[in-house]
Amino acid sequence: MTVNTPLCFRGKKILAPMVRVGTLPMRLLALDYGADIVYCEELIDIKMLQCKRVINEVLETVDFVAPNERVVFRTCERERHRVVFQMGSADAERALAVAKLVESDVAGIDINMGCPKEYSTKGGMGAALLSDPDKIESILTTLVKGICKPITCKIRILPSVEDTVNLVKRIEKTGIAAIAVHGRKKEERPQHPVHCDVIKAISEAVSIPVIANGGSHDFIKEYADIETFQKATAASSVMIARAAMWNPSIFRKEGLFPLKEVMQGYIKYAVRYDNHYTNTKYCLCQMLREQLETTQGKKLHAAQSTQEICEVFEMADFYEETTAIFEAKKTSLETETQDEDDQMEDPDVIKMAVRFDKREYPPQITPKMYLLEWCRKEKHPQPVYETVQRPLDRLFCSVVTVAEQKYRSTLWDKSKKLAEQAAAIVCLRTLGVREGKLCEEENHLINKRKREDQERLYNRDHGEDLAEPSHKKANFIEETSDMNVPRMPR
Repeated sequence: MTVNTPLCFRGKKILAPMVRVGTLPMRLLALDYGADIVYCEELIDIKMLQCKRVINEVLETVDFVAPNERVVFRTCERERHRVVFQMGSADAERALAVAKLVESDVAGIDINMGCPKEYSTKGGMGAALLSDPDKIESILTTLVKGICKPITCKIRILPSVEDTVNLVKRIEKTGIAAIAVHGRKKEERPQHPVHCDVIKAISEAVSIPVIANGGSHDFIKEYADIETFQKATAASSVMIARAAMWNPSIFRKEGLFPLKEVMQGYIKYAVRYDNHYTNTKYCLCQMLREQLETTQGKKLHAAQSTQEICEVFEMADFYEETTAIFEAKKTSLETETQDEDDQMEDPDVIKMAVRFDKREYPPQITPKMYLLEWCRKEKHPQPVYETVQRPLDRLFCSVVTVAEQKYRSTLWDKSKKLAEQAAAIVCLRTLGVREGKLCEEENHLINKRKREDQERLYNRDHGEDLAEPSHKKANFIEETSDMNVPRMPR
């Protein structure tokens, strides 16, 4: 596919991908100070494939949310044409699936091929890929052919210049838009000198843009040093990691801002985009560095919430004002959503305000099981559940159809399973059918289970076949409805 994007990798100053640092507040602050392109922290393909894309109307962001409701990746319109999504992957098809998931929300996709940390290499990702050029070629070629955004990769240098140049030439043939080179071997650490000569050899050997990385320790202390590092490596662009982590105003042509002002700017973005306080705290600690033992540093270290962090930096009023604005916006959106629900309400749906509380039911007995049993007894088709998720608060509502009648709870639940159980309860109560609660005098499903358990014990004691007939098992397995669940339009 042809690349249809304005993103260019020549003559650029770029925020490097950094674990725990390259989250949205740092990326936006770097852009404010003059960074041309920003990379997010490395995110693992398997973790991303578990995520759902959610529009966050309160924060005005796009969130990729894990099953445990943790936001794995958050982005916004401000950076959409400047952010490169870096992933860790050792599988071409998984990498392509993730790229397609995020493609519309980012400016480019990068594959991490340089991280030497065990959490990356043990899965065959990061620097482990450097010893498997066939896999590198497979992943990059698949991505280049599979999506419309530019593809890049970030590597470390190999033991010899010749091997490194040969690898980069092979990578270039995959059709990627640029390659970032960290000028250290995978066993070397920041205190080791960066090998500018190797980056230069690469720059002279290929025609695609080469992005030089690794100069924070030896070169980059202020803005002018970025050009010095670029000339020393003959690179097209420069990627900055630790120097930007310590003070992201390194990208500012006019010179570094005072650290206090930079940290307050970072905190504003952290509050504005609801960054988790542990991540905010970590990034601020990286900026404070030798000042961590000061009174302010100790207070920061002790902070246990975003509000407490704001108090440390005399920004309590900002925190209160911003959170009040968000609460008002959330309330307004909830009112609008309720109004829309009321307008679109299906008058044929029978509704009750109920929730499923598993503490009120025997173990392994649920309203869905009772409803399925009732449908079989009455010779009705099995219940069909249609579940939607509300983007605003990510809560679920389910409608169950039984004998051509629809039922649902008016209360939204935190999971699809709970919403379906609530819908089943509404149906059972409307029909006057038992739902299996502990307080009910008779529970025929429990008695049925006991009888079958006794039969199995009897068969075992008498050496008979222990295998349970599949038609009996089916009576106690809830029917899944995933294939019938439409997604709510985003």
